Amino acid sequence: MFVGGSLIMSVAWVANTWIRVKNGYPLENSWGKAIYPKTTESEERVRLLTQENAQLRAELGSLKDRLGNVERIVTDSGYQLTHEIDRLREREGVN
Repeated sequence: MFVGGSLIMSVAWVANTWIRVKNGYPLENSWGKAIYPKTTESEERVRLLTQENAQLRAELGSLKDRLGNVERIVTDSGYQLTHEIDRLREREGVN
């Protein structure tokens, strides 16, 4: 009877472990600490911060491009406006 019970428990443990691994759950030792995969909280935090850093860098690049376009528009328009005013003054004979 004892042999049958321990055999059933062993098969259940193997099945439980297989199901956990198949579904991506970490394996645990006898004290409940994860042994596989060896992802700690700090490694997960570094991964998330790295992703956020990449997103922020992409957004910063986009904002730099937009700012460059705005600066170009402002500078070109100001130059053209001054040039047009000077041209009109010369045409009217007003100095």
